[in-house]
Amino acid sequence: MKLAAQRLAYGYPGRRIGNDVTFELNAGEVLCLLGPNGSGKTTLFKTLLGLLPVQGGAVMLDGKDLRTLQRDAIARLVSYVPQAHGAFFPYTVLEVVLMGRTAHLGLFAAPSARDHGAALDAIRRMGIAHLADATYTRISGGERQLALIARALAQDAQMVVMDEPTANLDFGNQVRVLERIRALAADGIGVLLSTHDPDHAFLCADRVAMLHNGGLLACGVPDDVMTTAQLQQLYGVDVVVTEVALGQGTRRVCLPLGIHL
Repeated sequence: MKLAAQRLAYGYPGRRIGNDVTFELNAGEVLCLLGPNGSGKTTLFKTLLGLLPVQGGAVMLDGKDLRTLQRDAIARLVSYVPQAHGAFFPYTVLEVVLMGRTAHLGLFAAPSARDHGAALDAIRRMGIAHLADATYTRISGGERQLALIARALAQDAQMVVMDEPTANLDFGNQVRVLERIRALAADGIGVLLSTHDPDHAFLCADRVAMLHNGGLLACGVPDDVMTTAQLQQLYGVDVVVTEVALGQGTRRVCLPLGIHL
């Protein structure tokens, strides 16, 4: 299973945002998309999901051109996790996750016992089984984000696209979400996620794509492409990539240099 952008051009009618973007996501890996505000990350995701038409090149999903696939066929292959948000209706967490089964239901069909089982299994995999009957609007932002990931898992797709899954979360919940993302990859699911924090890519990504000025600045394993020079070019601020000691090993981190105490 593979999701691939091939010399992809994308944007809105009359307004092209990105051009000549090429990368691929394989099952069982995490690909992290980095880029400043306004670089077109969300627009790129919408194009990869078939929500916006391709303006050039192609999106290939499981070896097929996305333009040849029906909406329900795409939904069975790739799911989407938006940023955590509040809901207007007091659904339970189980009801929210059960919505992920829509791609497998016929028109006007009611969820079956199998659908409920898939939703409960997804909730358990996210470590929030104790929240199944809780009201979605009354749980924390981190718990809502895990519920949205569970909804995507219940969809039973082999690829998951996540738009800034750690946005607006406290430090602890960011770590918990990143841990779950790594667990999904270990289970054979391909995860494409965007983030504004380079350290998140160092923590969880197998590969990184850096989106800059409507194209790819670099794409590859984090240690190769997330250099001081390229991160400075990407974000337009002075940073340094260094290593910190952690027990018997080290970890790379990105630190800003322009702040003086």
